Amino acid sequence: MKIQNYINGEWKEPSTRQFAPVINPATGETIAEVAMSGPNDIDEAVQAAKEAQKRWALVPAPKRAEILYQVGMLLKERKEQLARLLTMEMGKVIEEARGEVQEGIDMAFYMAGEGRRLFGDTTPSELKDKFAMSVRVPVGVVGIITPWNFPIAIATWKSFPAIVAGNAVVWKPAPETPIMAQELARIFEEAGLPPGVFHVVHGDGPTAGNALVEHPDVKVISFTGSNEVGRTIAEKCGRLLKKVSLEMGGKNAVIVMDDADLTLAVDGIIWSAFGTSGQRCTACSRVIVHERVKQELERRLLEAVKTLKIGNGLDETVKVGPVIHEEALQKIDRYVRIGVEEGAKLLVGGCILREGDYARGFYYAPTIFTDVTPNMRIAREEIFGPVVSIISVRSLDEAIAVNNSVDYGLSSAIFTRDVNNVFRAMRDLDTGIVYVNAGTTGAEIHLPFGGTKGTGNGHRDSGVAALDVFTEWRSIYVDFSGKLQRAQIDTGD
Repeated sequence: MKIQNYINGEWKEPSTRQFAPVINPATGETIAEVAMSGPNDIDEAVQAAKEAQKRWALVPAPKRAEILYQVGMLLKERKEQLARLLTMEMGKVIEEARGEVQEGIDMAFYMAGEGRRLFGDTTPSELKDKFAMSVRVPVGVVGIITPWNFPIAIATWKSFPAIVAGNAVVWKPAPETPIMAQELARIFEEAGLPPGVFHVVHGDGPTAGNALVEHPDVKVISFTGSNEVGRTIAEKCGRLLKKVSLEMGGKNAVIVMDDADLTLAVDGIIWSAFGTSGQRCTACSRVIVHERVKQELERRLLEAVKTLKIGNGLDETVKVGPVIHEEALQKIDRYVRIGVEEGAKLLVGGCILREGDYARGFYYAPTIFTDVTPNMRIAREEIFGPVVSIISVRSLDEAIAVNNSVDYGLSSAIFTRDVNNVFRAMRDLDTGIVYVNAGTTGAEIHLPFGGTKGTGNGHRDSGVAALDVFTEWRSIYVDFSGKLQRAQIDTGD
């Protein structure tokens, strides 16, 4: 299967005539070939989007929303089919893949509702016989760049609000996971979205991604991915005075206080640390535990890890799938070696799985370090794999300080029965998302998603806040006095 670009309602080969293999990370098999596009392909898509957007913006927002409702229904009808394809190309276990498709369904219905809202404001004027209001208007052509770990959910977080707000979209998905992009384009087409409003151009970041970022007719870039790439995009957009939304890395922590329900805490940690094989920006990679319960928590975590079945995510009994590719596997292993060299104690895991059923795929054993100090690299840098570090503290104040000591600020969690601890944590943890008695992952689409510090640049995906990325505010004044009135000028009346 050759996965082509989707430009102006047509499937097209890239101008480069180049394709790259798409690998199933569970088996190492090539399951497709994906277009590796160049700047000419991006330009063709952007020019088509620019023309289509002018017409699309004139469609009443409730009518635009009707198409999103239909997209939601088609996603719902094909949920199982899409989930299985997602597991094949990305590797996450099938129950998580179903959950990801459900995020797209939820986002379609939620953002379709915005078609009858897209609220602005009316406000009194300071002058007689004058009306004042502000409204949202589309920005034009939106470029979105998405990662491989949530190949459909993140795309819907970005494209759905952009489209309902009256923009046209050019999407460059990760080349590792193009099948979901192809399926979403087909669904948009079947739902009746006019040609030119939604485009998919495949390719790598340095070529296709860079062309999208630098294209003068692209007014907004919405990016989810690594900090290194995000910073580069921000610099380029800054020079071009282009609006940019960044959602990048995380080094998320679960705080476990001495009064916590340890059974619940273990469940939350295991899900947060090893779900999606740790390949989530919200994954728990640090456990900050009160010294009085550290030993017992470690014992329970070891027991829980031993029950995790590792393998092909299409097996309903598997709880931990492969990582995305060999490069990721080697990066994770390097960090584990760094942790050992730094003096952390390896409790479990710490190895690539190569034997038997694991021989052809990219599997890493769920790994736990203990006796980790906050200044170690494994406690500060994003590993993006099934590796968690246990850090001991003596108080809530120390736990919060350790949580806040890293460069990231996406998600944090606290397990405690003390309501005072809960409210102090809600106030003092410096992350964009805070969970109480739950793990660090599991965002709901009607709340803003994003973080502080090195995690992003202040914008948010999901929720009404997502509309701020894809709209501009226009202030409108209607003076019906029949004479010139000058605001802030004292007329003596």
